[in-house]
Amino acid sequence: MKIIRACIYPKDIQRITGRSERYGRKLLNDIKTYLGKDQHQFITVEEFADYTGITKEIVKEYL
Repeated sequence: MKIIRACIYPKDIQRITGRSERYGRKLLNDIKTYLGKDQHQFITVEEFADYTGITKEIVKEYL
């Protein structure tokens, strides 16, 4: 059984978008700012999908 994670990391964003890991860190910080989250809080698959417009199913394929 494949374990599905609930949160997104910069390396995941790199794999999904083909951009650099640094871009992934910046995007996560932008999403946290947009959602009003603190730096220690995580971004979920649903929040990432809603922000980027990529479907949850596509995101979960890369986790």
